[in-house]
Amino acid sequence: MKPVKTIEKLRSKTSVTIVALGDSLTYGWMVDAGYLDFLKDMMGKNFPESEFALVNRGISGDTAEGGLHRLERDVLDLHPDCVFVQFALNDAFSGYSPEDFEGNVRMIIERIREKSDPDIVLITSVCLMDGYQDDLIGTYYDKLDELAREFRLPIAKVHEYWKSKISEDMTFGDLTLHDLAHPNSEGYRLMAEAIMELFA
Repeated sequence: MKPVKTIEKLRSKTSVTIVALGDSLTYGWMVDAGYLDFLKDMMGKNFPESEFALVNRGISGDTAEGGLHRLERDVLDLHPDCVFVQFALNDAFSGYSPEDFEGNVRMIIERIREKSDPDIVLITSVCLMDGYQDDLIGTYYDKLDELAREFRLPIAKVHEYWKSKISEDMTFGDLTLHDLAHPNSEGYRLMAEAIMELFA
């Protein structure tokens, strides 16, 4: 599934606003260029005659509940054509159960749809090197997948895209900062590639 209305607007040269709601991975923590910077370049090449804005509403340390609380101000007030929703890591490691996480993302989706009718794209975060932690975060990504199917939304499975690249010719350390959780520039580039596949 793809963000069809947004793609049609980009192709018809209609002005498009995409708002990215998320945590430090959306914010672009500790790098000069985050995934939105790479995505802007990729979209510019695919839709060279389009006018579009990618608005960064990522906050480091945020959770889906935090995103829900700031949804009106940070997203809906901008009247976006498309909304990216990217959370999970902080939720998983700060005490939110997978069910809590699912409920908060569900309310984000429902409130967006109550107010307007933009495309909504769900985005998973990265995979993790530690097997136990990766299995844990996978349960949160499963909830995003379930919501994508229920609401018929496109989902960019960044964690799977990373794993595919690691299985080819990369190592996990090639893609992350020293904390082995936040992407470095190459990791963010792959994150953008995974999202861009939905717009191709």
